[in-house]
Amino acid sequence: MKIRPGIELANVTDTGCEREENEDYFCYVEPESDEQFAKKGRLAVVADGMGGHEGGQVASRLAVEVVRDIYLGSPADPQTALLEAFQGAHEIIRRCAAERPELQGMGTTCTAVAIFDNYLYSAHVGDSRLYRIRGSAITRLTQDHSYVHRLVAEGILHLEEAEKHPARHILTAALGSDSALQAEFPETPVKLEPEDILLLCTDGLHGVVTDEEILAVGTRSKPAEACRELVQLAKDRGAPDNITVQILWVEPQLMGSARQPASAATGKGGQS
Repeated sequence: MKIRPGIELANVTDTGCEREENEDYFCYVEPESDEQFAKKGRLAVVADGMGGHEGGQVASRLAVEVVRDIYLGSPADPQTALLEAFQGAHEIIRRCAAERPELQGMGTTCTAVAIFDNYLYSAHVGDSRLYRIRGSAITRLTQDHSYVHRLVAEGILHLEEAEKHPARHILTAALGSDSALQAEFPETPVKLEPEDILLLCTDGLHGVVTDEEILAVGTRSKPAEACRELVQLAKDRGAPDNITVQILWVEPQLMGSARQPASAATGKGGQS
């Protein structure tokens, strides 16, 4: 896949060691025209579906495709466009579940980033994650919407306890849930610096691989190799869930000018 100068991209998804189906879905896309690229920048999304094999696959696919289409089609600024995209995906997943009884109860996590004019905009719901590696430090830019992280916020659990808690996979928010959309939309974008590394992943990775290990692999390996190493590390530890990782490395030169159109990459079930 060709992408415009400014980033180095890699992504991979894997069923893991215990699941027969892959309920994760992802995409990376840039507008085809340079004119639209100047308005929308780059978009990367990961989603982890739930609600049974079929329901989880449908929910994650809908989330990624609807977020992608609404974001690219919106005339709004990147952060407003992400908000519109998440609201649209939430409603479409709920509508689809209402129309098809076999899909009732489906939902999905979703983490999306837009890179525009050297700034990072994001939207997030669920327990997929967005990390930034800068120099020798890793920063988690999202908070899990989960029962145990609510306990951490209330001071009942320490963060270290939450990472191993048996109820850590119980979500408090997701696209397609019965409640109104509850998602993170940071008001202030993050200024990107040369050689920043952005890593999006589902809990199939961070559930068995620590932040420190993600940092170590991300800083010593190029994106494609880092993706492979991280997935293999998760599988070496049993990988009870599907694993999806996207890595975007900010090249030292400025990321702006468009020179060559790029095609979209969307993946599920081991494709990238």
